[in-house]
Amino acid sequence: MIELTKENFDAEVKTDGIVLVDFWSENCGRCIELMPEVMVLAEKYGDDIKFCKLNIQGNRRLAMAQKVMGLPSFVFYRNGEKAEHLSGEELEIEHVESMLESFVAETA
Repeated sequence: MIELTKENFDAEVKTDGIVLVDFWSENCGRCIELMPEVMVLAEKYGDDIKFCKLNIQGNRRLAMAQKVMGLPSFVFYRNGEKAEHLSGEELEIEHVESMLESFVAETA
């Protein structure tokens, strides 16, 4: 997974194809719980989708500019444009994988 900062965000996300950005924080217990499962998804879907993560600590303005107001948040970008946003404490990894599958099917 690519670690995003304000310096590389546009270069990594505003590109062709599908990009998933995992917005997280060390203070978000649910984010930490999901992280190993997200890494498994990155292995499984990494050939079709670019996986990135952004720690909102030190990047709050960037997260707010992307309208990320709660954690955990997974934002999908299609060709540089925001396409989907999954968020909330109740978010399950199955929801994220289902969305990944729909993007992969769309590009197949």
